[in-house]
Amino acid sequence: MSNASAKTSQKGKRYTDAEKKEVVDFVESYNAENGRGGQSAAAAKFKVSQLTVAGWLKSSGSSAASKKGSAKSGKGAKSSKVTTSTKGGGFNAKLSTLLALSQEIEQTEKDLVKLKAKFKSLKASL
Repeated sequence: MSNASAKTSQKGKRYTDAEKKEVVDFVESYNAENGRGGQSAAAAKFKVSQLTVAGWLKSSGSSAASKKGSAKSGKGAKSSKVTTSTKGGGFNAKLSTLLALSQEIEQTEKDLVKLKAKFKSLKASL
């Protein structure tokens, strides 16, 4: 009987905004370094479900939250998605979007440097 009552009395853990932000920041930095996999790594590291992490990413306006959908639709679609989600939004929503765009620009610039290096190498081999 104590086993049954233990199951019914268990409640999910409530996370503070600071804890959620720590997980979201971890996912974004992990993805910036490795390209992807941050959500799974965060779920394992912080012992929360991937679904929970996905919800936090989405509610934070993180660019990591929309990576799956943008792979098929192209990068332009992701950018327009970010800007349309903040129309009429409050200060925090706009600030969050600015942060996400800044991180996306930084990653795109890193990718551009890599592409230019590949291009230069291939051109030199001709």
